[in-house]
Amino acid sequence: MILAAVSVLAVIGAWFFLTSLGRLISPAFLPPPQNIVTDFFRILSSPYVGHTLVGHTLVSLQIVLGGFFSALAIGIPLGILMGWFKRIEAIVDPLFQLLRPIPPLAWIPLSLLWFGIGIQSKIFVIWLSAFVPCVINSYTGIRLTEPLLVKAALGLGVKKQRDLLREVAIPSALPIILGGVRIGLGSAWMTLVAAELLASDAGLGYMMQMARRALEPSVIILGMLVIGILGALMARGLRVLEKRVCPWVKEEEH
Repeated sequence: MILAAVSVLAVIGAWFFLTSLGRLISPAFLPPPQNIVTDFFRILSSPYVGHTLVGHTLVSLQIVLGGFFSALAIGIPLGILMGWFKRIEAIVDPLFQLLRPIPPLAWIPLSLLWFGIGIQSKIFVIWLSAFVPCVINSYTGIRLTEPLLVKAALGLGVKKQRDLLREVAIPSALPIILGGVRIGLGSAWMTLVAAELLASDAGLGYMMQMARRALEPSVIILGMLVIGILGALMARGLRVLEKRVCPWVKEEEH
């Protein structure tokens, strides 16, 4: 924690020196940190392109969380079923392998055609970005289930496939599945700005786009910092959840 704080302070100090004290970088390219602080309080209290900073942030959170939780609800069960049942894998995997290499942003024209310019089209793009890692990690985790664990469960009288899946395979795969959840969360935040360029009227990505047109780089950096902080806090929350759900992972690391 101390090293992390020192590294952040060192970056801010170097940033302040280059832009304010040394004036080695023009504010048009990289505004000094005090400008970002000023814009933070300005947009926090007064609307900027229709909403305050809190309003833009809530819209972005709605989009990210909507797409992210939809990806969890569909991607994780699909990956588990593909990893455990050969017949489901044979049916789904060819289509999944065909669609997986397509970048989520390539779906933007179709999302507009299917869902219009509302929030649904943006949630769909976010869903695509988080869906793939959830499926892959869930599938991989189930396939890597230790055969000895399955044999031990069979020896203890567990006979049904669904019981083996619930009692053995899923708990064994849980750390890998949660790793896919973290990757999916990161992908969702990385796709947010592009998704909010779809005829938006609110959101952090929209705010940054309008700031670009108005030549206000400090507002752009403010939006980037808000996205980074929210993403980091949510990722930290997932790590805490993983330690609670999978305490044995921490023990193995030591």
